[in-house]
Amino acid sequence: MAQTKEECLVFLNRARDALDELSLLNDQEKQLNCEERQLEQSLNTEKKLMNDSIQQTLKKRREEINSSYDKELDKSENLLKKARNRREKAKNEGVKERIANETSALKEENRDLRTQLKTMLKRSRVPAFCRTPLYYHLYFPRLLKEYVLIIAIILAFFLALPLSIYLLIPDHKPFYLAIIYPIDILLFGGSYIIIGNRTKVLYRDILEKGRDIQDHIFANNRKIKSIISGIYKDKNESLYDLKKFDDEIARLQQELVDVSEKKTEALNTFETVTKNILIDEIEHNYKEKLDKLQQKYEQVSEELKSITQQLKEKRLYITDHYGTYLGKEFLDSLKIVDLCAIIQNDQAANISEAINVYQAEKSQNKNNSKTSVL
Repeated sequence: MAQTKEECLVFLNRARDALDELSLLNDQEKQLNCEERQLEQSLNTEKKLMNDSIQQTLKKRREEINSSYDKELDKSENLLKKARNRREKAKNEGVKERIANETSALKEENRDLRTQLKTMLKRSRVPAFCRTPLYYHLYFPRLLKEYVLIIAIILAFFLALPLSIYLLIPDHKPFYLAIIYPIDILLFGGSYIIIGNRTKVLYRDILEKGRDIQDHIFANNRKIKSIISGIYKDKNESLYDLKKFDDEIARLQQELVDVSEKKTEALNTFETVTKNILIDEIEHNYKEKLDKLQQKYEQVSEELKSITQQLKEKRLYITDHYGTYLGKEFLDSLKIVDLCAIIQNDQAANISEAINVYQAEKSQNKNNSKTSVL
């Protein structure tokens, strides 16, 4: 049975109302989507601020604990270093005093021997340089090291020196060596022979006695070196009265251990107790704002779900009740208004005729537009 004009208009008005409701639901969904994204972003930002605050606070407190105890450890280490330096200084003073005591007799004997040598040579009018160890090394050698010294001096004055002079002369030529060597031999070799003739030959007996005295001095010096070496190698420090320094060092070492243990304990307490308290306090400070944002976010999410469900149901309703009759093209509020106008103006008796009239008018208007352009 065909629909009356009034029934067609009622149908079209209901379709238009449904489409308007659908459009309104679409707008609400878009608004709620945007609001949900903003709330989610605000919630994440606030959570990040809270976590950053927690991490920065924990880091700062941890660094303050480390810094405080490290300062105390540095002070104790500096005091320990000073105490060890004082102990080392006292030990060195003790070693010096022990060396002075244990070598005093030999040093005194050496002073007497040098005085005896000086007096004997002076009485015999022997030149003063004949009292020096170098003279006896060169003219009265007895030890291996003295013969080695003589060989080294010969190589230096009769090989190295002439060659050095030869190489320093610009455009040096081989025959220069024939000049340099004789001069070198005459100068240094002659000096050695002249000194020997004027001292060793003239005062041999006196100088040989002087050599014996020098040997005695050398022997005493070896004994002194041996005593000094033995003292430095001696591990027994009881002779130097270092107990008060050892007690102070032991006390400071114990202080270091105590401070280190307290530092470890403080850090452990921080990690197991204080840390959790700080986290709870910071989370409490942010809780009210986070709860409000979370509540608002959940509320908007629920509203969005509800609107999305209504939107889905409304689309299905329109498709089932109006789309199958009007078609996808005329599921539009403005076009439905035009269809209503066509029926009210008696240009069509039903919706199908109104659609045909609408399409015909639209086609005619398009053709007229093309003609006007031409």
